[in-house]
Amino acid sequence: MDERRDRARHRVLKAGTIEFGGGAIDCTVRNFSDTGAALDVSSPVGIPERFTLIIQAEGKHLACTVVWRKERRIGVKFG
Repeated sequence: MDERRDRARHRVLKAGTIEFGGGAIDCTVRNFSDTGAALDVSSPVGIPERFTLIIQAEGKHLACTVVWRKERRIGVKFG
């Protein structure tokens, strides 16, 4: 498989929250880089193309755009 990322991602296991339009969905951050991440979710249905990812343990609030969606995982880029 060809690597299409600009930066290598590092495997992590962190709790996160996807926030959008007054709603919030819990997620798990599975890998992370300076430019994007992969998030495990119970279902990608209803998650908009743009949202804020909050990683409470690190105090991070990251603007995200969805790049791809799979059954229970979404890939996002930051910015």
